[in-house]
Amino acid sequence: MQYRSIIRILGLLVAVFSVSMLPPALVSLWYQDGAGVPFLLSFVICVTAGLLIWYPNRSYQRDLKVRDGFLIVVMFWLVLGAVGTLPLYLSPETGMNLADATFEAFSGLTTTGATVLTGIETLPKAILFYRQQLQWLGGMGIIVLAVAILPMLGVGGMQLYKAETPGPVKDNKVTPRIADTAKHLWLIYVVLTVSCALAYRLAGMGWFDAVGHSFSTVAIGGFSTYDASIGHFNSSTINIICVVFLLLSALNYPLHFAAMRGKNILTYWRDPELRAFLFIQGSLVLLIFIGLLRSQVYDSTWEAFDHGLFQAVSISTTAGFATDGFAYWPLYLPILLIFSSFIGGCAGSTGGGMKVVRVLLLFLQGKRELNRLVHPRAIYSIKLGRRAVPDRVVEAVWGFFAAYALVFVIIMLLLIMTGLDNMTAFSATAACLNNLGPGLGDVASHFGDIPDVSKYLLVIAMVFGRLEIFTLLVLFTPAFWKN
Repeated sequence: MQYRSIIRILGLLVAVFSVSMLPPALVSLWYQDGAGVPFLLSFVICVTAGLLIWYPNRSYQRDLKVRDGFLIVVMFWLVLGAVGTLPLYLSPETGMNLADATFEAFSGLTTTGATVLTGIETLPKAILFYRQQLQWLGGMGIIVLAVAILPMLGVGGMQLYKAETPGPVKDNKVTPRIADTAKHLWLIYVVLTVSCALAYRLAGMGWFDAVGHSFSTVAIGGFSTYDASIGHFNSSTINIICVVFLLLSALNYPLHFAAMRGKNILTYWRDPELRAFLFIQGSLVLLIFIGLLRSQVYDSTWEAFDHGLFQAVSISTTAGFATDGFAYWPLYLPILLIFSSFIGGCAGSTGGGMKVVRVLLLFLQGKRELNRLVHPRAIYSIKLGRRAVPDRVVEAVWGFFAAYALVFVIIMLLLIMTGLDNMTAFSATAACLNNLGPGLGDVASHFGDIPDVSKYLLVIAMVFGRLEIFTLLVLFTPAFWKN
């Protein structure tokens, strides 16, 4: 294990991350809200700490192994989450203790979107912008951004990329060099963000809200600059724009790249994961719409469709935006939405959850086992599109599912031990492990009233969800630390 090289890289990345403290300070200067000092102070602390960590190890440049990549990724998220806590903790306007500031920072960086804050619209613009910016940086994975710049710092990036994106598609690269891959993905990410911001502005949002909400929409984060979230604007047009960009952001980003490079929109439809994703989304919207009509929650059919469509897409893609309090719908509807978040977006997207391709493979494997019961001697293969999926991949997906369920149960039981009721513990665990955001029970509107120890447990759940379980879980195996 190249420990000094790892420390060197972390020091560099903390110093680079310190630059993210400057835009909120500039926003504070522009709006004259008086909240810029904590960000400048955080910048000085971060850049100093980063350089002090880097300087003694500056000459240690070694090739990274796969194990080094896993450790760097985990440490990177933990360290940057802790660093991101600084301005929130130092700002007197937030009134946050350490647990609250840690929860909010990790929730932003992991694009979970759960918040401990109330009266959000009364906060200074600098803090509002910082929360949205955290989600935008975390959305694509700061590691992918780091991969684009690490070659310039003398560090290869392939090990980091593979650790950041575990799963059936982790070895796929859209361009021959990993740095080029990261740059192409970020270009798509930026184009979607700019397009979303312009659409929001044309629909009636002010520039500040349009940019801020485009950050959290394309990141599938869910942070808003208002307590009422997207519902504050009371606009069907804004709702539709949000739904469209959530769906686009929940698709596989390399698939976007392939479609643009080939200049053929049919590339999308040929992807079996996308077809499964659209089927799930369409079925969920229909079920929620029918449920709202039967329960007569809204006065008109259009209102039921508007809210049903928005909540179904927002929750199932793990964004967590809201136009209405879905927790107050008939109970089976919010429970259905919470369960849909376990599926989440497509692999290689900014969404959370287990990812559609894994759920699709689980379904196909179950179907194969049923066929084997009927025809024990027959040989069945699992195919995604026209390609047969190796049994090793299917086994890995089953292992992932088992680990996901185990982590979920352990965290939920620990939350119950801290005093949360069953519904709150279940939904809070689902909201944070799936990087969803809103929950039910005592966390339906915010997470500020739960015990501090519960918040730290949920921070762990967020990191597990963001790193897709295995990247973090592998560090707890004895084999990982053996030479």
